[in-house]
Amino acid sequence: MNARHRFTVPDDLAGNRLDRCLADLHGEWSRARVRRLIDDGHVLVNGQAVKPASTVAAGDCIEVDEPPPQPLDIAAEDIPLEILYEDAELLVLDKPPGLVIHPAAGRQSGTLVNALLQHCDDLSGIGGAERPGIVHRLDQDTSGLMVVAKTERAHLKLSIAFRQREVEKRYLAICYGVPVDLEGVIEGAVGRHPTERKRMAVVASGRQARTLYRVVEKLAGTALIECRPVTGRTHQIRVHMAHVGHALVGDPLYAGRQWRNLADPRHQHACRDFPRQALHARRLAFDHPVTGERVEFEAPLADDIQRLVETLRR
Repeated sequence: MNARHRFTVPDDLAGNRLDRCLADLHGEWSRARVRRLIDDGHVLVNGQAVKPASTVAAGDCIEVDEPPPQPLDIAAEDIPLEILYEDAELLVLDKPPGLVIHPAAGRQSGTLVNALLQHCDDLSGIGGAERPGIVHRLDQDTSGLMVVAKTERAHLKLSIAFRQREVEKRYLAICYGVPVDLEGVIEGAVGRHPTERKRMAVVASGRQARTLYRVVEKLAGTALIECRPVTGRTHQIRVHMAHVGHALVGDPLYAGRQWRNLADPRHQHACRDFPRQALHARRLAFDHPVTGERVEFEAPLADDIQRLVETLRR
Protein backbone atom coordinates (compact mmCIF):
# COMPACT_ATOMS: atom_id res chain seq x y z
CA MET A 1 0.00 0.00 0.00
CA ASN A 2 1.30 3.46 -0.91
CA ALA A 3 2.25 5.92 1.84
CA ARG A 4 0.94 9.45 1.35
CA HIS A 5 2.89 12.52 2.47
CA ARG A 6 1.93 16.19 2.36
CA PHE A 7 4.30 19.11 2.91
CA THR A 8 4.05 22.90 2.78
CA VAL A 9 7.19 24.70 1.64
CA PRO A 10 8.43 26.97 4.46
CA ASP A 11 9.93 30.41 3.85
CA ASP A 12 13.51 29.25 4.45
CA LEU A 13 13.32 26.66 1.63
CA ALA A 14 11.66 28.95 -0.92
CA GLY A 15 13.71 29.28 -4.12
CA ASN A 16 15.29 25.83 -3.82
CA ARG A 17 15.03 23.04 -6.34
CA LEU A 18 12.14 20.69 -5.67
CA ASP A 19 14.38 17.64 -5.12
CA ARG A 20 16.59 19.48 -2.62
CA CYS A 21 13.59 20.96 -0.80
CA LEU A 22 11.75 17.65 -0.52
CA ALA A 23 14.87 15.84 0.74
CA ASP A 24 15.21 18.50 3.43
CA LEU A 25 11.52 18.31 4.37
CA HIS A 26 11.41 14.53 4.74
CA GLY A 27 14.80 14.13 6.37
CA GLU A 28 15.25 10.43 5.61
CA TRP A 29 15.05 10.52 1.82
CA SER A 30 18.19 11.05 -0.21
CA ARG A 31 18.03 13.39 -3.19
CA ALA A 32 18.51 10.39 -5.46
CA ARG A 33 15.41 8.74 -3.97
CA VAL A 34 13.46 11.99 -4.25
CA ARG A 35 14.42 12.34 -7.91
CA ARG A 36 13.23 8.79 -8.60
CA LEU A 37 9.89 9.56 -6.95
CA ILE A 38 9.52 12.73 -9.01
CA ASP A 39 10.58 11.10 -12.29
CA ASP A 40 8.16 8.22 -11.70
CA GLY A 41 5.24 10.62 -11.25
CA HIS A 42 4.73 10.17 -7.51
CA VAL A 43 5.17 13.87 -6.62
CA LEU A 44 2.81 16.76 -7.29
CA VAL A 45 3.34 20.45 -6.52
CA ASN A 46 0.06 22.33 -6.18
CA GLY A 47 -1.57 19.41 -7.96
CA GLN A 48 0.78 19.47 -10.95
CA ALA A 49 3.59 17.12 -12.00
CA VAL A 50 6.90 18.98 -12.21
CA LYS A 51 10.58 18.25 -12.79
CA PRO A 52 13.20 17.68 -10.05
CA ALA A 53 14.92 20.98 -10.89
CA SER A 54 11.74 23.04 -10.65
CA THR A 55 11.92 25.90 -8.16
CA VAL A 56 9.51 25.89 -5.23
CA ALA A 57 7.92 28.90 -3.55
CA ALA A 58 6.87 29.49 0.06
CA GLY A 59 3.46 28.00 0.69
CA ASP A 60 3.60 25.51 -2.20
CA CYS A 61 1.85 22.22 -1.40
CA ILE A 62 3.94 19.12 -2.16
CA GLU A 63 2.12 15.80 -2.21
CA VAL A 64 4.00 12.50 -2.40
CA ASP A 65 2.36 9.15 -3.11
CA GLU A 66 5.22 6.88 -2.01
CA PRO A 67 4.99 3.32 -3.34
CA PRO A 68 6.29 0.41 -1.26
CA PRO A 69 9.80 -0.80 -2.07
CA GLN A 70 9.89 -2.89 -5.22
CA PRO A 71 10.98 -6.49 -4.74
CA LEU A 72 14.54 -6.91 -5.93
CA ASP A 73 14.96 -8.95 -9.08
CA ILE A 74 18.41 -9.98 -7.88
CA ALA A 75 19.11 -13.39 -6.40
CA ALA A 76 20.62 -13.74 -2.94
CA GLU A 77 23.80 -15.82 -3.02
CA ASP A 78 25.83 -17.45 -0.29
CA ILE A 79 29.12 -15.66 -0.98
CA PRO A 80 31.46 -15.41 2.03
CA LEU A 81 32.04 -11.89 3.34
CA GLU A 82 34.71 -10.75 5.77
CA ILE A 83 32.64 -8.47 8.00
CA LEU A 84 34.66 -6.44 10.48
CA TYR A 85 31.74 -4.68 12.17
CA GLU A 86 27.96 -4.81 12.06
CA ASP A 87 25.00 -3.28 13.90
CA ALA A 88 21.36 -2.59 13.06
CA GLU A 89 22.25 0.39 10.83
CA LEU A 90 25.36 -0.57 8.88
CA LEU A 91 28.16 -3.02 8.33
CA VAL A 92 31.83 -2.62 7.44
CA LEU A 93 33.56 -5.29 5.38
CA ASP A 94 36.96 -6.06 3.91
CA LYS A 95 36.28 -6.59 0.19
CA PRO A 96 38.51 -9.09 -1.61
CA PRO A 97 39.95 -8.19 -5.00
CA GLY A 98 37.87 -9.37 -7.94
CA LEU A 99 34.49 -8.92 -6.26
CA VAL A 100 32.18 -6.72 -8.35
CA ILE A 101 30.04 -4.35 -6.27
CA HIS A 102 26.63 -4.57 -7.93
CA PRO A 103 24.89 -6.34 -10.82
CA ALA A 104 24.93 -4.69 -14.22
CA ALA A 105 24.12 -5.59 -17.80
CA GLY A 106 25.52 -9.03 -18.51
CA ARG A 107 26.31 -9.80 -14.87
CA GLN A 108 23.52 -10.60 -12.45
CA SER A 109 25.33 -12.89 -10.03
CA GLY A 110 28.51 -13.20 -8.00
CA THR A 111 28.47 -9.57 -6.81
CA LEU A 112 28.66 -7.94 -3.41
CA VAL A 113 24.97 -7.05 -3.66
CA ASN A 114 24.08 -10.73 -4.20
CA ALA A 115 26.06 -11.57 -1.06
CA LEU A 116 24.48 -8.76 0.97
CA LEU A 117 20.97 -9.91 0.08
CA GLN A 118 21.83 -13.30 1.54
CA HIS A 119 23.43 -11.84 4.66
CA CYS A 120 20.90 -9.13 5.52
CA ASP A 121 17.21 -9.65 6.23
CA ASP A 122 15.86 -6.85 4.05
CA LEU A 123 17.72 -4.34 1.91
CA SER A 124 14.81 -3.59 -0.45
CA GLY A 125 14.64 0.09 -1.27
CA ILE A 126 17.78 1.03 0.66
CA GLY A 127 19.51 3.27 -1.85
CA GLY A 128 17.78 1.88 -4.92
CA ALA A 129 16.67 -1.47 -6.30
CA GLU A 130 19.88 -2.23 -8.19
CA ARG A 131 22.37 -1.10 -5.56
CA PRO A 132 20.74 -1.75 -2.18
CA GLY A 133 22.83 -0.52 0.72
CA ILE A 134 25.70 0.68 -1.44
CA VAL A 135 26.97 4.06 -0.25
CA HIS A 136 30.32 4.17 -2.07
CA ARG A 137 32.27 1.93 -4.41
CA LEU A 138 35.62 0.28 -4.83
CA ASP A 139 36.84 -0.78 -8.25
CA GLN A 140 36.43 -4.49 -8.90
CA ASP A 141 40.14 -5.20 -8.43
CA THR A 142 40.68 -2.86 -5.48
CA SER A 143 40.59 -4.59 -2.11
CA GLY A 144 39.78 -3.25 1.33
CA LEU A 145 37.24 -1.45 3.46
CA MET A 146 33.68 -0.60 2.50
CA VAL A 147 30.72 0.56 4.58
CA VAL A 148 27.22 -0.65 3.65
CA ALA A 149 23.97 0.92 4.90
CA LYS A 150 21.27 -1.38 6.25
CA THR A 151 18.57 1.28 6.75
CA GLU A 152 17.31 4.22 4.72
CA ARG A 153 18.39 6.75 7.36
CA ALA A 154 21.90 5.30 7.50
CA HIS A 155 22.11 5.38 3.70
CA LEU A 156 21.02 9.01 3.59
CA LYS A 157 23.38 10.24 6.30
CA LEU A 158 26.36 8.26 5.05
CA SER A 159 25.74 9.46 1.50
CA ILE A 160 25.74 13.05 2.74
CA ALA A 161 28.92 12.43 4.74
CA PHE A 162 30.72 11.11 1.66
CA ARG A 163 29.41 13.97 -0.47
CA GLN A 164 30.53 16.56 2.09
CA ARG A 165 33.96 14.91 2.43
CA GLU A 166 33.46 14.03 6.09
CA VAL A 167 34.60 10.43 5.64
CA GLU A 168 38.31 9.76 6.01
CA LYS A 169 39.64 7.25 3.46
CA ARG A 170 43.23 6.06 3.32
CA TYR A 171 44.66 3.63 0.80
CA LEU A 172 47.94 1.75 0.48
CA ALA A 173 49.38 1.21 -2.97
CA ILE A 174 52.58 0.24 -4.75
CA CYS A 175 53.64 2.66 -7.45
CA TYR A 176 56.43 2.59 -10.01
CA GLY A 177 59.37 4.78 -9.04
CA VAL A 178 59.79 6.83 -5.89
CA PRO A 179 58.26 10.32 -5.86
CA VAL A 180 60.91 13.01 -5.40
CA ASP A 181 58.72 14.67 -2.77
CA LEU A 182 58.08 12.02 -0.14
CA GLU A 183 54.85 13.79 0.79
CA GLY A 184 52.70 15.88 -1.47
CA VAL A 185 49.38 16.88 -2.96
CA ILE A 186 48.16 16.04 -6.45
CA GLU A 187 45.47 18.27 -7.90
CA GLY A 188 43.93 17.87 -11.30
CA ALA A 189 40.40 17.71 -12.67
CA VAL A 190 39.43 14.11 -13.47
CA GLY A 191 37.08 13.28 -16.32
CA ARG A 192 36.52 10.81 -19.11
CA HIS A 193 39.51 10.32 -21.42
CA PRO A 194 38.82 12.19 -24.68
CA THR A 195 39.39 9.16 -26.93
CA GLU A 196 39.53 6.02 -24.75
CA ARG A 197 36.14 5.71 -23.08
CA LYS A 198 37.15 3.05 -20.54
CA ARG A 199 39.79 5.36 -19.08
CA MET A 200 39.69 8.49 -17.00
CA ALA A 201 42.26 11.26 -17.27
CA VAL A 202 43.27 14.66 -15.94
CA VAL A 203 41.38 16.94 -18.33
CA ALA A 204 40.24 20.55 -18.24
CA SER A 205 36.61 19.49 -18.58
CA GLY A 206 36.79 17.09 -15.61
CA ARG A 207 35.65 17.51 -12.01
CA GLN A 208 38.02 19.00 -9.46
CA ALA A 209 40.00 16.31 -7.63
CA ARG A 210 42.62 16.32 -4.88
CA THR A 211 44.78 13.48 -3.53
CA LEU A 212 47.24 13.59 -0.65
CA TYR A 213 50.07 11.06 -0.67
CA ARG A 214 53.14 10.07 1.31
CA VAL A 215 55.85 7.47 0.76
CA VAL A 216 55.66 4.77 3.42
CA GLU A 217 58.62 2.69 2.21
CA LYS A 218 61.06 2.79 -0.69
CA LEU A 219 61.24 -0.53 -2.54
CA ALA A 220 63.20 -1.79 -5.53
CA GLY A 221 62.30 0.62 -8.33
CA THR A 222 58.94 1.14 -6.67
CA ALA A 223 57.43 2.54 -3.48
CA LEU A 224 54.76 1.64 -0.99
CA ILE A 225 52.65 4.77 -0.64
CA GLU A 226 49.65 5.91 1.36
CA CYS A 227 47.04 7.93 -0.51
CA ARG A 228 44.22 9.98 0.94
CA PRO A 229 41.67 11.06 -1.68
CA VAL A 230 40.01 14.27 -0.52
CA THR A 231 37.49 14.03 -3.35
CA GLY A 232 35.99 10.81 -4.70
CA ARG A 233 36.30 10.72 -8.48
CA THR A 234 36.27 7.55 -10.55
CA HIS A 235 39.76 5.95 -10.61
CA GLN A 236 41.07 9.06 -8.82
CA ILE A 237 44.16 7.61 -7.14
CA ARG A 238 45.06 5.56 -10.19
CA VAL A 239 44.68 8.53 -12.53
CA HIS A 240 46.50 11.02 -10.29
CA MET A 241 49.49 8.75 -9.64
CA ALA A 242 49.81 7.96 -13.34
CA HIS A 243 49.51 11.67 -14.13
CA VAL A 244 52.58 12.48 -12.01
CA GLY A 245 54.59 9.59 -13.50
CA HIS A 246 54.06 6.99 -10.78
CA ALA A 247 51.36 4.63 -12.04
CA LEU A 248 50.31 1.78 -9.79
CA VAL A 249 51.87 -1.63 -10.26
CA GLY A 250 49.49 -4.02 -12.03
CA ASP A 251 47.15 -1.30 -13.26
CA PRO A 252 45.86 -2.54 -16.65
CA LEU A 253 44.57 0.88 -17.72
CA TYR A 254 47.24 3.32 -16.62
CA ALA A 255 50.58 1.56 -16.03
CA GLY A 256 51.51 0.09 -19.38
CA ARG A 257 54.73 -1.97 -19.30
CA GLN A 258 56.66 0.01 -16.75
CA TRP A 259 57.82 -3.23 -15.14
CA ARG A 260 60.45 -3.37 -17.90
CA ASN A 261 62.26 -0.45 -16.25
CA LEU A 262 63.08 -2.45 -13.12
CA ALA A 263 66.68 -3.65 -12.87
CA ASP A 264 66.18 -7.09 -11.33
CA PRO A 265 64.40 -9.73 -13.48
CA ARG A 266 62.72 -11.14 -10.34
CA HIS A 267 61.16 -7.75 -9.65
CA GLN A 268 60.20 -7.37 -13.30
CA HIS A 269 58.36 -10.69 -13.28
CA ALA A 270 56.65 -10.00 -9.95
CA CYS A 271 55.26 -6.68 -11.21
CA ARG A 272 54.49 -7.94 -14.71
CA ASP A 273 52.51 -10.88 -13.34
CA PHE A 274 50.66 -9.01 -10.60
CA PRO A 275 47.03 -9.53 -11.67
CA ARG A 276 45.43 -6.27 -10.53
CA GLN A 277 46.17 -2.70 -9.55
CA ALA A 278 48.11 -2.82 -6.26
CA LEU A 279 45.60 -0.69 -4.37
CA HIS A 280 44.02 -1.44 -0.98
CA ALA A 281 41.52 0.60 1.04
CA ARG A 282 43.22 0.39 4.42
CA ARG A 283 41.40 2.86 6.66
CA LEU A 284 37.86 4.22 6.94
CA ALA A 285 36.64 6.67 9.59
CA PHE A 286 33.27 8.42 9.85
CA ASP A 287 30.60 9.57 12.28
CA HIS A 288 28.08 6.82 12.96
CA PRO A 289 24.87 7.90 11.20
CA VAL A 290 22.69 7.31 14.28
CA THR A 291 24.85 7.61 17.41
CA GLY A 292 27.12 10.34 16.02
CA GLU A 293 30.13 8.58 17.53
CA ARG A 294 33.31 8.68 15.48
CA VAL A 295 34.13 5.14 14.34
CA GLU A 296 37.40 4.03 12.76
CA PHE A 297 38.31 0.81 10.96
CA GLU A 298 41.51 -0.62 9.49
CA ALA A 299 42.06 -3.64 7.27
CA PRO A 300 45.48 -5.29 7.00
CA LEU A 301 47.18 -5.09 3.64
CA ALA A 302 45.76 -7.70 1.27
CA ASP A 303 47.85 -10.87 1.13
CA ASP A 304 48.82 -10.55 -2.54
CA ILE A 305 50.04 -6.96 -2.11
CA GLN A 306 51.91 -7.94 1.07
CA ARG A 307 53.72 -10.71 -0.82
CA LEU A 308 54.62 -8.25 -3.58
CA VAL A 309 56.04 -5.82 -1.00
CA GLU A 310 58.20 -8.60 0.45
CA THR A 311 59.44 -9.55 -3.00
CA LEU A 312 60.36 -5.95 -3.84
CA ARG A 313 62.24 -5.58 -0.56
CA ARG A 314 64.76 -8.25 -1.55
